[in-house]
Amino acid sequence: MSTIDFLDRGCSIHPDGDYLVFGGQRTTYRDAQRYTYRVANGLRGLGCGKEAKAAVWSANDPIGWLCTLSIWRAGMAWMPINPRNGTQENGYVLDAFDCEVLFFQSAFAAQVAALRPQLKKLRHFICIDGEAADALSLPRWAAEQPETRPDVSPAMDDVCAVMSTGGTTGKPKGVMTTHRGLQTMVANWLSVLTYPADRPPVNLAAAPLTHTAGVFSLMTTLRGGTVVILPRPDPAMLLDAIEQHRVTELFLPPTVIYVLLDLPGIAGRDFSSLRYLLYGAAPMSPEKLRRALETFGPVMIQGFGQTEAAASISCLQPEEHFADGGFAREERLASCGRPFPFTQVSIRDDANQPLPDGQVGEICVAGDNVMKGYYRAPDKTAETIVGGWLKTGDVGYLDSEGFLHITDRKKDMIISGGFNVYSAEVEAVINSHPAVQDCAVVGIPDEKWGEAVKAVVERNPGKEVSEVEIIALCKDKLGGVKAPKSVDFVDKLPRSAVGKVQKREVREKYWQGRTRQVA
Repeated sequence: MSTIDFLDRGCSIHPDGDYLVFGGQRTTYRDAQRYTYRVANGLRGLGCGKEAKAAVWSANDPIGWLCTLSIWRAGMAWMPINPRNGTQENGYVLDAFDCEVLFFQSAFAAQVAALRPQLKKLRHFICIDGEAADALSLPRWAAEQPETRPDVSPAMDDVCAVMSTGGTTGKPKGVMTTHRGLQTMVANWLSVLTYPADRPPVNLAAAPLTHTAGVFSLMTTLRGGTVVILPRPDPAMLLDAIEQHRVTELFLPPTVIYVLLDLPGIAGRDFSSLRYLLYGAAPMSPEKLRRALETFGPVMIQGFGQTEAAASISCLQPEEHFADGGFAREERLASCGRPFPFTQVSIRDDANQPLPDGQVGEICVAGDNVMKGYYRAPDKTAETIVGGWLKTGDVGYLDSEGFLHITDRKKDMIISGGFNVYSAEVEAVINSHPAVQDCAVVGIPDEKWGEAVKAVVERNPGKEVSEVEIIALCKDKLGGVKAPKSVDFVDKLPRSAVGKVQKREVREKYWQGRTRQVA
């Protein structure tokens, strides 16, 4: 199956059923299918060939997502553009990855106009919700196109998406994902997201459709379910939508879950419809995870993945959060579950040799979900895919039960006095304190130790915790070597557009004028 076949299968199940719901606007599967016919025919008429790149610059919006589906219908490659990113970062991605067509909301017309002089490869601009200077108007243009199925048959190994890595470690790289890769991702998730035949899923897309929420909605599409789209992950709006639409599944990053847990009246909300609350994109502390299980019920399901592996490396299923009539032990809750059935995971040393269970090394992945490579960067591809194994850059181990544990990002490991300190381990302890909203642990220059462990902490509103308390907590749990030598408090930690703490930005403040050696 190519990626657009997911929509066609959903249409065959519930042609007149609600596919996309956005406020009072409802789009059926049949209407969505016909719309993609028209837009795809229009793209073909513009001379866009197979694997040509097209981007959608839009906030969460059903028409924006239908444009993405239309790109796949035309056999082209989708380039996700996060509207929360800076204008210049999006401009770099559009130019570096050779985008030919840009769909954009009128709200971003000024940014698009400012970038146009530098986007020499972009041939067509299409405003999805009205008129914009020197751009096609999608409503008028689409209405002029034939409503017949385009004669396009993508090959399974054709590139269907060029996804930005996000740029947390330098300039963004373009991850080439194939139809086979996305199909494998969907197969992995469908092996755990089970439903009775008479109860199609209702997915809530609150996180950006340009990121995890978009590709996760494909599992719902394939089953003929409904995707309820929110313009943004507003906490009150999100809770109301769960109750109103009887939502059965949604994805949220831990940062949003933390905000929900602290909302007044959260215990009185109705979450009885929820079957799966997927969390991922960043670690979640066991203490807050237990609170989430108490609040939302036995519905938490963790996913570990990365763009280069189509968001499907391992999964901690709902029942695996429990053992012996209570919560599973902390080590299990801190894990990211077992590898998916269609993904191989191996812990490897620097010579790319496999390590036995329990030994810490780099997490490496193989399978059809692994990217085709980085766009126009064969050297970086060769560094990342070695001997058929994708080097994730994450450090961790597999335990005797097959559960995967991440101890750190390879670049975030702190070497202090000759000892390896895994920052994620220290962060998990700090995040267990009820006054802590989130934290980042980094290594800073130290004449004696080489690097000293520094914690940068964001407190919960109205809560207090001191540097002495944080250090004492870590010493008690981890010992003196791993405990922070100092703690800074900030109002807000820097985060990416998808909610990940930007540790590189945190660290750079302390390394100005110095060079940090990375193992």
